Amino acid sequence: MYVILLDYVEPLEAIDAAMRDHVAFLERCYAAGVFLASGRKVPREGGVILAVAPSREDLDEIMSHDPFIVRGLARYEIVEFRTSLHHPALAPFADPKTRVARGVPDS
Repeated sequence: MYVILLDYVEPLEAIDAAMRDHVAFLERCYAAGVFLASGRKVPREGGVILAVAPSREDLDEIMSHDPFIVRGLARYEIVEFRTSLHHPALAPFADPKTRVARGVPDS
């Protein structure tokens, strides 16, 4: 599993002008089963994406198509991590042989 941290490097006006294209990119990645959650940082200095991908290289390739990256509006960092505990809702995405946290309802 991966956490992608986006940091804006241009003013919010430029970010907002590219937002429609960025959201279309996000939606394509959700449809492809790569992105699990995304949203703005607080304060609004960038964004965060939770993702799954076969490899870090695959995810770098995917991120190279983000309009924010293509247009030089943001930079990104990918943090890979291995789950050891997870919520039942994340079971399909968790690393093999990890377990659901105890006492957490399935829904």
